[in-house]
Parts: sequence; structure tokens; C-alpha cells
Amino acid sequence: MLLSLLYVVISGIALPIGGIQMQYLWRNQLGDVYSLGLGSAACLGAAAATMSGWCSLTVGSFICTLICTLVCFFVTLKVNTQQLITFGILFGTFIGSLGTIVVTNAPTGDLLKQYYLWGAANFRLEGVTTSDIVFSLALFATGLAAALSQAGKLTRHFKGETEIPNLGKALLLLAIMCLVTSAVSICGPIGFISLGVPNLSRLICKSEDIRKHYLISAAMGTALLLITYFVVEYVNFGIYLPISATMAILALPLMALIFIKGKDNKV
Repeated sequence: MLLSLLYVVISGIALPIGGIQMQYLWRNQLGDVYSLGLGSAACLGAAAATMSGWCSLTVGSFICTLICTLVCFFVTLKVNTQQLITFGILFGTFIGSLGTIVVTNAPTGDLLKQYYLWGAANFRLEGVTTSDIVFSLALFATGLAAALSQAGKLTRHFKGETEIPNLGKALLLLAIMCLVTSAVSICGPIGFISLGVPNLSRLICKSEDIRKHYLISAAMGTALLLITYFVVEYVNFGIYLPISATMAILALPLMALIFIKGKDNKV
């Protein structure tokens, strides 16, 4: 249970911080770690690793997410932010389709079940090895250290005071990729918190200093995941409740708050 709680905390920190970095990097509130296909790529890598046994979950996710990140970076050199997000959504759909093909051709029913339980993001760590955990913790530490060290540059970039060069954007994308992979490769895809929580943080705190949003987003993301985890474990009414689906239900009031506040701010 302690290991599961550790990854609840890691996911609650990594995904919102990755999301707020995306929003600051693209200067767009629709920035999200899943909007560029990174989450889908991590799932594709995990599916390939599970079905073939060619590598561990985390290594498979890392390789596919790295390829996706490089593709998205080269696209950023040719298109504007709005076009990039549109491309990312379409590219993510493409990668998700590849993942579906891999999963539906699972060699055994047991492997299919193992992947499904992983994809449900239940923090039970099915099929996760010690090497997976060590690698994911190293990715998390790398991504978090990069986020903290680049906070000042991202804040100035978001304000329009400076422009991050292409090499800097590439390094930031790699750092964000490390955060995403550290969580998704172990726990499966977890929706909402990488998009909804950063936006909610920006509604609560009007400061443009990204470091404040790191703290707020990480706290809210961890709290929301902990609540969802304990609901799934102890208030499940005797049925299996996937974390990802349960969070979507519990997060609906927060989503409504975002839209209502957004509308009020325009009046």
C-alpha cells in the first residue's frame, strides 16, 4: 500500500506540473501533457512491452514517449501554437490507434487483462518490476529538477518578456516527457489533473510566477488523487472502480467551476 500511495503522490505532482509547464511554454490554457500525444505514446510503449516482453513497462513507455516528443518538437518549428495543439490531438489519436491494434492482438488473455488493469490506473502496480520503479523515480527526479531550474525562464517567456529558443523548448519538452513517463508508465493514463488542475490553479492564484502554480497544482493534484484512491479502495460499493474513470466523475464539479469562473471573468 505504501508503494501505491507513493505513486499517487508522484502522479499528483508530475502530471499537474507537466501541464502547467505546457501552458506556460505554449502560452495557451489548453496546454496539456496529453494534448501532444505524450500520454498516448506512453500507453503504446507500455502495451508493446506488455504484449511482447521485449522490455519493461517503463522503458517501453520512455522510448515511445521520447519519439513522440521529438516529432512534436520538429512540428513546433513549422506551425503556430494553435496548429500544434490540433496536430497533437490528431497525432495522439493516431498513436492511440496503434496501441489499440497492439492490444487487440494480445497473444494471451492474461496479458490483455494485465494491460487493461494497468490502463485503468488503479495504482496496484500489476506487472511493475523493481527496475521499473527505479527508472521511473529517476525520471521523476530529473523532470522535477528541470521544472524548478527553468521556472524563471518559463515565467518570463509566458509574460512575453523573452522568447525561449528552440533548443530550450526541446529540453523543456524532454523534461516534461520525463514527468509524464514517470507516472503513466507505472500507473497508467490519468486524465483531468494535467489540464484541469493547472487551469484551476490559475483561477485561484492570479500570479504569473509559475513556481506558485507548481505548489498549488501539485497540492491540488495530490489531494484529488488521494481522495479518488481512497474512494476506490474503501467506498467502492463492492464493484471494481478504475481510478481514471472515478476521478472523471469526482472532478466534474471542479470542471464546472472552471467554466463558470471563466465566464464570470469575461463579463
